[in-house]
Amino acid sequence: MTQGQGHPMRNRPTALGYVDQDVSASLAWDRAQVQRLARHLGYLVIWPDVASVLPLFDQVRAADVDAVVMPGPEHLGPLELNRVMDVADVETVLPRLSFARWSAVRAGR
Repeated sequence: MTQGQGHPMRNRPTALGYVDQDVSASLAWDRAQVQRLARHLGYLVIWPDVASVLPLFDQVRAADVDAVVMPGPEHLGPLELNRVMDVADVETVLPRLSFARWSAVRAGR
């Protein structure tokens, strides 16, 4: 599923779809909106293991995805958002926001 050492290269950019179940008012609706935005942006969506005890950052890094797509910024706290942005872009459905990963921003300086 991942690209890199010993893994086949993906032919499409991938995104981890993320919905915080404690924040979501309608899990099915939020997942559908995330899937729709990710498809619109050209990403193949994979979903994290809901039973995992790993923080989202560790799941994102292990999945080796290009982006994280979530319903809104309230689904991720500011500290975890900062950590995720070290390894992936972040896209939100509502409001429609894009956060570029820090490495891409820092490289342009």
